[in-house]
Amino acid sequence: MGRNIKVGIGFATGRKNFGKILKTYVYSWQECGLTDLEEVSLNLFVAYDLKYKNTKRKDYTISTQDVFHLIDDATFIGRNTIQSEISYLIEENIVDASEARLLFGNGYAAKRNAALYFAIKSNMDYLLFLDDDEYPIAVTKTRDNVIWGGQQVLLTHLKNIRQADITHGHHCGYISPIPYIHFNDAMTEVDFRLFIEAISNDIVNWDSIRAVMNNGGVTYADTKVLTSDIAEEVQETNHAKFISGGNLCINLTDPDRTIPFYNPPGARGEDTFLSTCLSDRKVLRVPCYAFHDGFSTYRHLMNGVLPNRLKYIEANSEKIVMRFYHACIGWVRYKPLLLYITQRDRYDEKIREMKANLTASLPKVCDFFQCADFMNVLAELEKFDKNVEKHYRQFINSQNAWTRITGHFAENR
Repeated sequence: MGRNIKVGIGFATGRKNFGKILKTYVYSWQECGLTDLEEVSLNLFVAYDLKYKNTKRKDYTISTQDVFHLIDDATFIGRNTIQSEISYLIEENIVDASEARLLFGNGYAAKRNAALYFAIKSNMDYLLFLDDDEYPIAVTKTRDNVIWGGQQVLLTHLKNIRQADITHGHHCGYISPIPYIHFNDAMTEVDFRLFIEAISNDIVNWDSIRAVMNNGGVTYADTKVLTSDIAEEVQETNHAKFISGGNLCINLTDPDRTIPFYNPPGARGEDTFLSTCLSDRKVLRVPCYAFHDGFSTYRHLMNGVLPNRLKYIEANSEKIVMRFYHACIGWVRYKPLLLYITQRDRYDEKIREMKANLTASLPKVCDFFQCADFMNVLAELEKFDKNVEKHYRQFINSQNAWTRITGHFAENR
């Protein structure tokens, strides 16, 4: 590849199966020859959350021993590690305590920012974010049985990231948390569509959701993408160049062009909010897939067990219903800020429409899933609508603070 390249691989994780995920990826790098290239340095940045699934630090560090000889370095970022950096940044008057909490406090955005921070501090050229519930394989269905294929995720990004600020790949598997539903008179397709369109974002449309539901909740890889070597530039749609949080590579050769992640407290959408900041950035979608195991059903894939068919995900268990419920809460918490950023001139109109549609559809959703908790979706909308200006200020303040941090790195490089 022409010169010494320092590559960071970032995980924001909190799951005990992290070790198996890591080994799967590292062995895939070995298989395609990346671990043998003298000019490429592979460096791990793991921002872990012990509270997410009640894990212990050893769940992350011990798991690296089997693969440590295949990578060049590993940085594990826990609470004490990031607190030390926060203290330094405050002492140097680079950020204040509130800005530090915005960037490195709680949630997925904070963990991604921690990995990004340490990658820049370590002078990485690129940082590839991988998710701890995604595997480097693709699944297609062009016949009765599904067909599996390995994916060279890191290598594909490295071939394209030098020409871009950000590259992101494709996803297959159980991407959507929406289970398969047998519509009936109690809840018609019109009712459910009203609910989903009220809480989802601009890149989620009912036709695509319906197609995934008809596949039992499975998104299959596109064979045209699998057989292509061409990356496509992502165009701006409604003030955003939509990306994904995993299978995502960031060019760090000019840290001043990096942007921090943000999500409102208790919400998700950190990748969506980053998408709204990319108008003057070059974003490429590269031809590689990751299989998203959203319901933790197919961990045996990492042991080489490849099923002939993928199961339908139906709303027939409390676990599946609650996963869908929590996704709905996460969506509705970030949608007010997304509307405020992208459609401020129509914000009040859009919020009124959301409230009306939820008021009409939620009773039927509660009855169908036998779960009264879904009524909380409307309460959360009210709360996050009320605080949208506050969250917008936080969104801007986090970017301003990040600019001072990258400026400090530049001065001391």
